[in-house]
Amino acid sequence: MKSESPAPSQEFVRGLGLFDSVMVVAGAMIGSGIFIVPAEMARKIGSPGWLLVAWALAGALTIAAALCYGEFASMMPETGGMYVYLREAYSPLVAFLYGWTLFTVIQTGTLAAVAVAFARFTGVLWPWVSENHYLIPPIHLSARYAISLSSAQLGGIVVILVLTWTNSRGLEYGKIVQNLFTVAKTAALAAIVVAGFFLARNGPVLLANLEGFWKARDCVPLAPGLDAMSGFGLFVALLVAQSGSLFAADSWHDVTFAASEVKDPRRSLPRALAIGTVTVIALYLLVNLAYLCVLPFSEVQHAPSDRVATAMFAVAYPGAGRALMALAIMISTFGCINGLALAGARAYFAMAQDGLFFAPASRLNNARVPGWSLWAQGLWAGLLVLPRTYNLHTRHYGNLYSNLLDYVISAALIFYVLAIIGLVRLRWKRPTAERPYKTPGYPFVPAFYVAGASAILVALFVYRPATTWPGFLIVLFGLVAYVGLSVARSGRG
Repeated sequence: MKSESPAPSQEFVRGLGLFDSVMVVAGAMIGSGIFIVPAEMARKIGSPGWLLVAWALAGALTIAAALCYGEFASMMPETGGMYVYLREAYSPLVAFLYGWTLFTVIQTGTLAAVAVAFARFTGVLWPWVSENHYLIPPIHLSARYAISLSSAQLGGIVVILVLTWTNSRGLEYGKIVQNLFTVAKTAALAAIVVAGFFLARNGPVLLANLEGFWKARDCVPLAPGLDAMSGFGLFVALLVAQSGSLFAADSWHDVTFAASEVKDPRRSLPRALAIGTVTVIALYLLVNLAYLCVLPFSEVQHAPSDRVATAMFAVAYPGAGRALMALAIMISTFGCINGLALAGARAYFAMAQDGLFFAPASRLNNARVPGWSLWAQGLWAGLLVLPRTYNLHTRHYGNLYSNLLDYVISAALIFYVLAIIGLVRLRWKRPTAERPYKTPGYPFVPAFYVAGASAILVALFVYRPATTWPGFLIVLFGLVAYVGLSVARSGRG
């Protein structure tokens, strides 16, 4: 007997064209990282030339991964993206561990971080919004952890909930916001490039940066007796610094979570991944060059609060530069939050369809989007804004989500490596499967990504163990959750 078709309310709307899909790719990638992380990278690497090499390496790895994911997307254009790819290449367990980490930290932690970044820069224009303006002062849960509600935290929560609500109203709402703000923030990055190359270029500064282009100086130690001043230290610095550049370029694959809502996904998704990643990486390289045209390298390394773009705009537009940069970053982070919210909820929907997430997340609302999944993601991300860390020595409050993001960078890289290896596995397991698009340069492109990402993982394990091993504990908790789910399902059976 032929099975009945799903009710229309349980079918996604194919409302994302190629342009919309490119906007999701670029919009999810461009957040606040490009405006901030070059400072820390510059301190580790110690020279302008090698800083650009580090960004080029991150770009090459990101584009290589995107080209590989294009084959996945053309082969399995289903809601869930990477969750589905890992499930089909390996097992439901591996896919669940990724989905667990995505929901608990990767997607929601990034939402929290970018939302508070939006609020912080809002505070440049409206000083009432500040992390030091407490509505509820820190309440210590232990010597090192507390919860609080500042006006900046409140602003972050509000923007998450507002964009969760707009996305729950239907794909069209999310698409309009995404397109508008991605175009605006792409224009903002282009404005930085124009300002650096033409309007505020400082000849003597540029000459000084070129003269010391490859010479490391004033770099922070990577370990006792090791820094970028030696050849091996430079190699390690390039790898460890990738945690910043890869974070700034992350979420490039989020559009694949929404594959069921893309028109002609077998053709559009590979093209969107390629166009979006190449465009953003090119802009990132140009922006870093623009910084070096205006600021001495030491000022890139030691920009106040690591806000390199703000320091550059203060030079390019004295007086108004700080406000202009704050507005640009607000636009950038707002669009990034929207893209993350739109995409992530689709992954949890796919998990719920497999019985590996809360059952209500497996249903679409009347607007034919996963409303329950959107609200679960938004509420958890909002909660992650509240916990604070406390440094006993400096008596400074930090944000728990920042620690969590540091912890999962390595875990996320492992899932990426597994997925690319899974592409090779599927070539062997399903040689006759329909693949309208195949990874160009196969098997060299996948091998390049696996080798490069694996080298970064080894460096992080050895030289950043404090921010690596905790990520695996989060994944381990996912294993416990999976066992619990399996027991519960067998009990119901």
